[in-house]
Amino acid sequence: MEDKYRIGLGYDIHKIQPGTDGLWIGGCRLSDKFVFVAHSDGDILIHALIDSLLGAAGEPDIGQLFPDDDSRYRNIRSSRLLNEVRQRLSDRRIRIVNIDAVIVGERMRISPFKDRIRREICRLLEIEPHRFNLKAKTREGVGAVGRGEAMECYCTSLIMPATPTDG
Repeated sequence: MEDKYRIGLGYDIHKIQPGTDGLWIGGCRLSDKFVFVAHSDGDILIHALIDSLLGAAGEPDIGQLFPDDDSRYRNIRSSRLLNEVRQRLSDRRIRIVNIDAVIVGERMRISPFKDRIRREICRLLEIEPHRFNLKAKTREGVGAVGRGEAMECYCTSLIMPATPTDG
C-alpha cells in the first residue's frame, strides 16, 4: 500500500420480512420478529463496512470474496465475514484510522442499540471506540426504506499502513 491514507465507501440494502431468525445489525440481534431477506444474515452495517474496508484497501468487493451462490455462505453470520476481512487487512499491515456509518430505516429504530452495536463492531475489528461512529436516520416515508420494507446502510472507512509500533 503506497499511499499513506486511503478511503473506501460501502453501501448495502436488504428487504425486511417477518421471521424468527433475527434481524442482525452490527453483529447484534435486534429483533426476533423480523429478518433481512438475504443469502447470509443480511447484516446491512457489516456488509457496507466490509465493502468500505475492502474498497479502501483495493481488494475485491464482498460479492467477489463471499459470493451469494456459494453454499458456504448460506445463512452465515456476517461477523464471521468481517473477521476474515479484518485478518486480510492485518496480514497486509493495514490499520483502520476511522469508520463512519449511517443506518437508514423506519421500522427498526437503531438509537436504543447504538452503544451495543458500537461496542460489537469495535470488538470485531479490534479497534478503539473513537475509531467508529454510527448514526441512524429515517427516509421520512420516502421509498421502500421509508415505507419500512427495507433498511440500508452507508459506510466510509479510512485506512493507512500500520507503523512498527502498531499491535
